[in-house]
Amino acid sequence: MVDIILLIFKYTVMNVKKLKKTNAARILDNLGINYEVKTYEVDEDDLSAVHVAETMNLDINTIFKTLVARGDKTGVIMAVINGADEVDLKALARASGNKSVEMVALKELQPLTGYIRGGCSPLGAKKNYPVYLDSKAMKQTKISISAGVRGEQLILAPNDLIKAANGVVADLVR
Repeated sequence: MVDIILLIFKYTVMNVKKLKKTNAARILDNLGINYEVKTYEVDEDDLSAVHVAETMNLDINTIFKTLVARGDKTGVIMAVINGADEVDLKALARASGNKSVEMVALKELQPLTGYIRGGCSPLGAKKNYPVYLDSKAMKQTKISISAGVRGEQLILAPNDLIKAANGVVADLVR
């Protein structure tokens, strides 16, 4: 009986697909920050945070998306806001010390960050851009952010994201 259990265990371990750690996960590991990785099936026709929340059976208030913008003074910055909200560019400009901010064009996203739409993380981009986390995140015990690839989310405490990203909390939504 023990032999059969060991055989089943070995077969199961050998056939479990091991997730490759993303840069974002490695950063959290290096800082000793606790997090959970959750995966979901990607729908190329709907990459919205609302769809991610529904697919993962999570409250939309815990899902946070990363938007990439460019300030007239600071250059590229990242805004992390609730998945159901829209960023207020004037508020982002104020928080980041810019007079004006505009979203980067989609074609610029990957060259600037190394990430694609639907898989952009505030951690582990090509460069350490300033990160601004909307204050709504602080009302949650845990939030979900992209791990840096489509279909994978990192669940962590908002304060841990602030620590890992050297981020700033601000009111960023309308």
